[in-house]
Order: sequence, then C-alpha cells, then structure tokens
Amino acid sequence: GHNAGAWYVMALARQLGASLRNEKKYFGEVASIDRHGERLYLLIPSTFMNLSGQATSALANFFRISPQEMLVAHDELDIAPGDIRLKQGGGHGGHNGLKDIVAKHGNSTDFARLRVGIGHPGDSNLVTPWVLGKPSAADQQQIDAAIERALQHTDDLLAGKIAKVMNALNSYKAN
Repeated sequence: GHNAGAWYVMALARQLGASLRNEKKYFGEVASIDRHGERLYLLIPSTFMNLSGQATSALANFFRISPQEMLVAHDELDIAPGDIRLKQGGGHGGHNGLKDIVAKHGNSTDFARLRVGIGHPGDSNLVTPWVLGKPSAADQQQIDAAIERALQHTDDLLAGKIAKVMNALNSYKAN
C-alpha cells in the first residue's frame, strides 16, 4: 500500500547508515544512531496504522523522548504526489495514525510532521482502497523524488531548524 512515512524512515536509515531491526517491545522496527553526540531513534511501527501511537509512545516513554523532540512522517491525501510538507504541531486532520499518536502522548500535538503527499483518488469512498493500494509507477516516482528532497535537509531537521526546512520544502511545487 501507500506507506510513504515508512519509505521516508527507510531512506533516512540508509542515508545515516543505520539498520532497522524488529523490536517487539516497541511494536516496530527500530534503529538508533549517534549523531554529533546526540542519540537519534528511527521507528517504523508494525502495528495497524490507527494504532501507531502504541509504538511511538512505547519508544518515547522508555527513552524519555518528549513530543517536541519527535518528527512523525506520514502519507497525506491532501497533498499531491511529489510534494512534501513540514508542519510543526496542529491537529490530526482526521488522520487515524496521527489521532492515535496524539492520544497516546497525553493529547500532545507538539510534534513536527513530515507530510508526504500521495494525492487523493477524488472520491471519499475510494480513499481506503487508494491508501491500501499500490501507487501508480508515475506517483511512486514522484513520491520517491519528494523523499529524496526531504533527505537533503536531514542535518537541519536533526538540528531542530524546523522553520528553515519548512521554507525549503513547503515552497516547492512538484507539478
């Protein structure tokens, strides 16, 4: 299916030379990396998408990571394939994965979100098969290109320069 958030995390792991491995106690695949004296954790939940918060909260609670220190990458129907947007805080916009993350982190919405555009099928009844289905080759190419663009800003993202990365990513128009 469309799992653009996981594709971003896998690409980030590759970029950082980290290997993800299954960790049952965190309900997902986890990698940890030391970067400039800071410990960075990558996580791809293996739960159902609408239970993503079970994984993020298990990891965050154990390592005392606050929502402000989290970046959640997820697919976004309202953004075209090839576009990627960074957002600090805000609501869950009806995204069931984000809804669960908010709920399981004490109702905090303070985390940053990397919203990877997958486009919308044009009819709300088609959303579930769209999200669960495979993107077209053209869409997949666009999504991969957007993830590559986001990876160019890894250092700034990890340094917490959210505004700088927002300006770079959010002003880009794919098509």
